[in-house]
Amino acid sequence: MDKLDERESATRSPLAAAPALAVQFFLIPLTVVAVTVAVYVGFRSMLADDRSPKDYLAEIQNGGSDRRWPAAYELSRLMSNPKVRADKTLAPALVKAFRDSKNDPDVRRYLALAIGRLDPPLPSDAIADLTQALDDPDSQTRISVIWALGSSGDEAVVSRLVPLYQAPDADPGIKKMIVYALGALPGDAQIDTLRTALQDSTPDVRWNAAVALARHGRSEGAAVLHEMLDRRRDDQRDPGRRRDQGRVAQAGHRNAESRRSQHESPSGRARSAQADGITRVDLIIW
Repeated sequence: MDKLDERESATRSPLAAAPALAVQFFLIPLTVVAVTVAVYVGFRSMLADDRSPKDYLAEIQNGGSDRRWPAAYELSRLMSNPKVRADKTLAPALVKAFRDSKNDPDVRRYLALAIGRLDPPLPSDAIADLTQALDDPDSQTRISVIWALGSSGDEAVVSRLVPLYQAPDADPGIKKMIVYALGALPGDAQIDTLRTALQDSTPDVRWNAAVALARHGRSEGAAVLHEMLDRRRDDQRDPGRRRDQGRVAQAGHRNAESRRSQHESPSGRARSAQADGITRVDLIIW
């Protein structure tokens, strides 16, 4: 009789265990996935920022010191959106905010970047205020201003940038950005300065000069471009050397990207450039 009961329970056990198996292999994983998705969506909704450029401008003008620079940073990023740049009312407001931020370097440098992302040509008052800011005491603000002027498409800016490169006490970071900006601007007035920059003691300045000349259809920087490509090939063959050189390069550009996690600008970034069919190379402009 006992054996019969055992056989009956053995016959029933798979069906009796089915609900438990369903819970173990289906309901529990489904619950875990649902909770994970809910947490993700919750965090995304908390972090989502649907503010408009005008909201950021209001924050810059009226917010506290710990809220103004993040708003300026987010605004500079937002300006990369063509739909945002299409709003023609933004330019005067950006220029006014830049003019009013003389005592706040963090806000000022990001507003310069935001102005530089306006579609060229920039308004004349924007050019005037940016040009005046070339004498700003903060070097990172000057670099942002030079980048913005290089993006302006205004050939007249060249005459203000060339003397800065030629200054005997010019900072290598400033010179590097000036050469990049000269390459981005139209005209030929900067060609002699770019040729001179090919002999600069700072490698990044020489490389920017070579690419800048190539963008203007000049071949004087071909040897420097070959040097860049040879170095890239050497780095690919020797990853340890590339890491060491990367650490050295990072010492020269650690500002804006490091304030957000590590708070961004065109700063500290390796940019790529291509001109007249030349192989794409890494162009460090900051």
